[in-house]
Amino acid sequence: MRIRHSTEKDFQRIMEIYEYARHFMAEHGNPNQWGPTNWPPEALILSDIADYNSYVCVCEDKIVGTFFFQCGEDIEPTYRRIEDGRWLDDSAYGVIHRLAGDGTVKGVGKFCIDWAFEQCGHLRVDTHGDNRVMQNIFEKSGFTYCGTIYVEEDCYPRMAYEKVLDRI
Repeated sequence: MRIRHSTEKDFQRIMEIYEYARHFMAEHGNPNQWGPTNWPPEALILSDIADYNSYVCVCEDKIVGTFFFQCGEDIEPTYRRIEDGRWLDDSAYGVIHRLAGDGTVKGVGKFCIDWAFEQCGHLRVDTHGDNRVMQNIFEKSGFTYCGTIYVEEDCYPRMAYEKVLDRI
């Protein structure tokens, strides 16, 4: 597998993967994270692509996964307030959002997360409390649970995790 920036030519395939992911989450006890709002919206994905923050995971010339990734100082506004815990490190970090696979290749999520961590050595991520699949991936990838954050898209709290190279 390999990771590359998404292009506008990838847009339809990316949206197909998100459609699959919404169904997968609903079937695995997580119907509220993306389902009710048909998340993520097309305009957001097109913006991610234009801003070079959208990536695809390719296996044998087929796009099998997609995600948002960005690094920098204080880049995720919803991470400024964390409840019932605290972040491990205040330095610049990378963030992954909207990670999804098409279900055809095992290990896409972990592969994408590992790739992102190699890019910056410090990641913050979050997931819905019902998303057991993603929680397991974060834990297997060496992340530490840090507390609860809230996103603008809905009223459901998110479990926040962090992984820092110096703390592994």
